[in-house]
Amino acid sequence: MESASRDIGTALAEQLPPLSPNAAAVEADRCLYCYDAPCTHACPTHIDIPRFIKKIATHNLRGSAETILASNLLGATCARVCPVQELCEGACVLGADHKPISIGRLQRYAMDYARDHKSYPTVKAAPTGKSVAVIGAGPAGLSCAGELARQGHSVTIFEKRDLPGGLSTYGIIALREPVEVALAETRMIQSLGVEIKTGIEFGKDISLATLQKQFGAVVLSVGLGRTPALGIEGEEAILDGLEFIEASKTGGTAMNIGRDVIVIGAGNTAIDCATIAKRLGAVVVTMVYRRTDREMTSYAHEYHFACKEGIEFRFLSQPSRVVVDGGRPVGLECLRVDLGAPDASGRPAPIPIQGSEFVLPADQIIKAIGQQKPALAALLGLDTKKGFIAVDPCFQTSLAGVYAIGDCIRSSGAASTVMGVEDGKLAAAAIHQQLMQTAEVS
Repeated sequence: MESASRDIGTALAEQLPPLSPNAAAVEADRCLYCYDAPCTHACPTHIDIPRFIKKIATHNLRGSAETILASNLLGATCARVCPVQELCEGACVLGADHKPISIGRLQRYAMDYARDHKSYPTVKAAPTGKSVAVIGAGPAGLSCAGELARQGHSVTIFEKRDLPGGLSTYGIIALREPVEVALAETRMIQSLGVEIKTGIEFGKDISLATLQKQFGAVVLSVGLGRTPALGIEGEEAILDGLEFIEASKTGGTAMNIGRDVIVIGAGNTAIDCATIAKRLGAVVVTMVYRRTDREMTSYAHEYHFACKEGIEFRFLSQPSRVVVDGGRPVGLECLRVDLGAPDASGRPAPIPIQGSEFVLPADQIIKAIGQQKPALAALLGLDTKKGFIAVDPCFQTSLAGVYAIGDCIRSSGAASTVMGVEDGKLAAAAIHQQLMQTAEVS
């Protein structure tokens, strides 16, 4: 294995450059400003998209940013990481016969202005005297904390990592969101009066009982667990995909990248890992998946992006053993697979063909096969649904006064940043109502 010769910052610079003022104005002028706009309905946070674009067209960037932030406090992150092709841009009425409006890039343009000019929301509500603890400083937790602060509540976020931001900071490829963007957004949430305490692990450094005594409500925004084990021989030689992405964002200017790299999995995280390896100098990058391209969990546009990057795919292949020499991987043994009846996921179940073993050469192997269900539910005795924390329509768990949001509750539908942000917003509204009703009763 050899160290990458390319600088990470250059190789993984944001995929699309920021729009120039002229380009933004031209793009904004293409918008039809639809009444009851389909793009707004397609946005999980229901940003008034025609309104913010119209304000760009009239050079009112402060007003544009205010429109976005009124619905989505993490507008800078979502402008970069949202699958706009599947959401707002996919619903654009111009998409049928023309090119859809570049909504994501226009949103980024307005949010970059807000960041550069510190044009952020302010708290106008009077202090309520109520306090809320949020566990986890990822997008869902930040959204919930910011919205509660805007209602006048005192909010403290407890984060076990050294830096806030969750996956935005550690787990989303810099090609989409650089660390600096995520951290600037956390500083904006702090400007609303939210306190963020890092390096504090819930359940180890602080308990639920302690928080319940100090705060009127506790919000769990803990995401998911580690990448599950494959259960194959030689697995100790495989790298974890999320750790691989984290190293590309926070590990300095270079990484050790193999010549022949294999990524196990076919979701968006797997494609991120493959992209990092390819851009940092790997000669051959192969993604191994036990189903076909029709069953991939990645978005279609991500698959096409990976193909353009020169990443290869081996479908209907199930890893069975890591071939190790001197403690280092030299290959990945796989079995060919047939697809059978649908399994619990609703997709055809892979059926390995015995005696069909073949070996793919590899001096670096990375797994990105999803994440384990949140272990916190069992530790706290919370009700679950399909292994995820169960919540009611107000995001309250089976413990009164304890709420949960984000990926840790996503028992159905795709987990995404924007859905976590919307969870945080809706949960904040429910918690505010509950706290104020309690205040009236007392």
